[in-house]
Amino acid sequence: MSEQSSTPSTRASDADRARAAEHLATALSEGRLDLAEYEERTRRALAATTLGDLASVTADLPAPVVDHTVAEKAAKRQEFRTEWGYWAGGAVVMTGVWGVTSFTQGELKLFWPLAPLVIWGLILIAEMIWADRR
Repeated sequence: MSEQSSTPSTRASDADRARAAEHLATALSEGRLDLAEYEERTRRALAATTLGDLASVTADLPAPVVDHTVAEKAAKRQEFRTEWGYWAGGAVVMTGVWGVTSFTQGELKLFWPLAPLVIWGLILIAEMIWADRR
């Protein structure tokens, strides 16, 4: 369980116990354990002092599958939010310049920020649609 040392006599950390409990919860949700056995094994996992104690609790269960796609999707969502934040900032600045120019000249001028904002927005939308095809 621990990445630094894998000897059974190595003391278990709180993170090791939490991973074992999560592994047991997954096994329960998959129907590999009944509720009584899950509760007993979880109690033993949380009371474990060594990695050997933890290994005995999960020894007959398949190794958990790590899903990296969830983290990758979250990172992409954050990247898109950041890009759209830049777009919004650009919209504020360009609209502000247009507004000040219109005000100082005493009349509403052509809303020129529309063209760059539409082009920039279409590029961001295209990136969202076709990002997975790289």
